[in-house]
Amino acid sequence: MLTSTFTFLQGIGPTTERRFWQEGVTDWQRFLKQPRIAGLSPDRKSLYDRELALAQSEYEAGDLRALASRLHRRDHWRFYDTCRSGLLCLDIETTGLTPHDGANAVTVVGLHRNRQTTTLVQGDTLTTNRLQAELDHCTLLVTFFGTVFDVPFLRAAFPQLRFDMPHFDLCLAARRLGLRGGLKHLERELGIERDSALCGLNGMDAVRLWAQWRQGDRTALELLLAYNAADTESLAPLASLLYKEMMLQFGPVSSSSASTTPTFHSSPSR
Repeated sequence: MLTSTFTFLQGIGPTTERRFWQEGVTDWQRFLKQPRIAGLSPDRKSLYDRELALAQSEYEAGDLRALASRLHRRDHWRFYDTCRSGLLCLDIETTGLTPHDGANAVTVVGLHRNRQTTTLVQGDTLTTNRLQAELDHCTLLVTFFGTVFDVPFLRAAFPQLRFDMPHFDLCLAARRLGLRGGLKHLERELGIERDSALCGLNGMDAVRLWAQWRQGDRTALELLLAYNAADTESLAPLASLLYKEMMLQFGPVSSSSASTTPTFHSSPSR
């Protein structure tokens, strides 16, 4: 999907991009091989050729962060297939305070890649260097509402962190598909299972469990870490499901082949 993307070109929006696809110009190579493109002047075609040749060079070199910087955030889902082997699912827990409360506001960071989960805890393993090391090995960041919640909290708590990789925010993708509700709601609707002992917990419970742990309750920390791991691990199957639906509705296929997706009416929540 990534090499079928033209919306990072100046003046090209979703409508023109879809027209390209419908006319058989379905990827960068086909665009570059065409001497002329309907609706484009020779000068404009030459300009786009240069930009696409640069994008192709970056793609072949694996420098996807440069391309991500030019592509609108809502289109970062397009990196999924290219970056699948290096994606990192991330989910945080907080004290219930705001990002402006600094490092103490973030209590737990869950990281899931290649079917392995790592949990970083405030006051122990949660440090700037450890987080940055994890992010540096990531080709695609996957979160749920992370552009609004997780990343702003982490930036405030650890100002030196770099978030220059593509970022697939599943909540934003779900909204574009007409899906409503928080992560747990979507899990239930889409058949993603979690341990029954964790099903009733939510973000406010995470705040409570951290406070209990700080007061000496070891079992509270164990439950908090299990809850965070469940949230983090569910992002991987959810990303796969949403990507497939995004491809059907917004990828280089006939719009008539897009599947019908049910609409949920509850508001997003943690």
